[in-house]
Amino acid sequence: MDIHERARIRAGDPLAFGRLFDQYARAVYNHAFRLTGDWATAEDVVALTYLDTWRLRERVDLEGGSLRPWLLGIATNASRNIARSARRHQATLARLPRDEIMPDFADELVGRIDDTGRLATVRAALATLRRAEREVFALVVWSGLDYHGAAEALGVPVGTVRSRLARARGKLQKLTDAALSERSESSQHSARNREPRSGSGQTKGSRTAAVRPAQEETP
Repeated sequence: MDIHERARIRAGDPLAFGRLFDQYARAVYNHAFRLTGDWATAEDVVALTYLDTWRLRERVDLEGGSLRPWLLGIATNASRNIARSARRHQATLARLPRDEIMPDFADELVGRIDDTGRLATVRAALATLRRAEREVFALVVWSGLDYHGAAEALGVPVGTVRSRLARARGKLQKLTDAALSERSESSQHSARNREPRSGSGQTKGSRTAAVRPAQEETP
């Protein structure tokens, strides 16, 4: 981004902000969705991100590269704030009498996303990570920022990004290995249960196969 475009953003030029939104809205939305796991919440994060971008526009340096790391950093903070508000909301609901709690349709809404099952599996694994590790993983692995971009987004040193990402990958690798091992043992157990018992399905003295092919239909 050139110095003139940055100057327009700092000055609050609506057209410049429109171009900024068009250029990075999808990246911000994807990052927010991966952090929250909910399409509606991700849209809220996008809206808050651009409101905060407008509020913090004077912090944009006149010289520099892409503003994507800065926007993803703001989106990360917005996701944290929404998560805190959700926890407070849930705590309030938990204190209400049981018959006053309204039904929650969030699961039905998330079901509109094609890859909900895969996302749920990934989020279950990511839930075992610390928040700082999840954020670094999302920025580097999913959003494709380099170490310096992730460090800029989070406001931490590059070395911190490296160490957090290494811990995240190590933990996820252990979970993956454990899941594969469990799946293999389950498959072997199911195969053993499907094996026919000795002598079953076969008449004594007969050479007829224990399992016969299904009879073909005549045309």
